[in-house]
Parts: sequence; C-alpha cells; structure tokens
Amino acid sequence: MATSFSNRTEGTTRSQAGPVYQEQIVTSSAARKALAVARIILGWTFVWAFVDKLFGLGFSTPSENAWIGGGSPAQGFIKGSESPFSGFLSIFANPFGDVLFMVGLLGLGVALVLGAGLRIAAVAGTLLFLFMYLALLPAAVGGTNPITTAHWLEAAVIITSALTLSGDTWGVGKWWAGVIGKNTWLR
Repeated sequence: MATSFSNRTEGTTRSQAGPVYQEQIVTSSAARKALAVARIILGWTFVWAFVDKLFGLGFSTPSENAWIGGGSPAQGFIKGSESPFSGFLSIFANPFGDVLFMVGLLGLGVALVLGAGLRIAAVAGTLLFLFMYLALLPAAVGGTNPITTAHWLEAAVIITSALTLSGDTWGVGKWWAGVIGKNTWLR
C-alpha cells in the first residue's frame, strides 16, 4: 500500500498543499498566548537595546557612547572582554562589527515583535547569543553560574518561537506564511 508524504499533527493528517499554522502545532489557546507574550517581550528587549545604543539614552549606554555620536556598541563590548575567546571575537571589533551588531539587534527585535521571519531570527539570534556568551564566558571571567547564563534562555525562547510558529498569535505570522508561499525557511 503506497502512502503519501504528509504531516501528522495531533492525530490529524494534512497534505503538503498549504501552510502550517500555529494552531496545528500548539493546541492550547493559553499556551499560544504565552508563547506570543514571550516572543514579544524578547523582541522588545532587542528593539530597546538598539534604540538605547543608537541614541545613548543613559540606560545601558551613556549618551557619550551613542552610536549616532560616534560610539561603537560592539567594539566597546568586545574590547572589554576578558574571555579566552577575546582574540577570536576581536574580528568583530571594528565599524563593520558595529553595523552588524546594530542591524542584528534591530532585525531580531522587529522579527520577534512582528512574528515574521522567526526561523532566520532563531539562527541569527542564537549565533549572537553564542558570541555574547563566549565574550562573557562565566567559567573564565566569573559570574553567578559557571556554565549557563541568561543568553541560553533567550536563545531557547527564540528557537521555541520559531518552532511553534508563535508569530501566528498576536503577530503577522499567518499573513507572512501567505506572502512567502513555499519558501518556508523564511517563516
């Protein structure tokens, strides 16, 4: 007996003809809302970090270090690192690294808040958090936990947001799925 390729979700079979939506993956309405809240909060954290570093609002970035005033958000972070990976990370301690860092913050924040492009955001965000973790390696430079940091949790939230299509709830994920069509890697 021949079988066709299909997705199995919660006991139902669906052909590959149309997009998959979050309701097919996460069946609890409360869980979908909780995932959306986590996604939006983390997205806002990225947007806020971008705005603060751009204008030097005085929260984590003093006004004299504002990017629009000639500050260097990535270089300052990397050059202050005492991690064993400081040499490797120094390849980002330049103006291109600043642009890459700032575009990354804004792109991740917008993707998470809007709920579109979450798969790309998951890969890019996880890489960003990995580099930040290596720059602040707690086993080498100290910290409250010698192995894990909040960077691990934040990467897990981004990955979970992508895997559960959390942009479909309180985001533009369903609309975006229609726009990208079969290019699901953009989802």
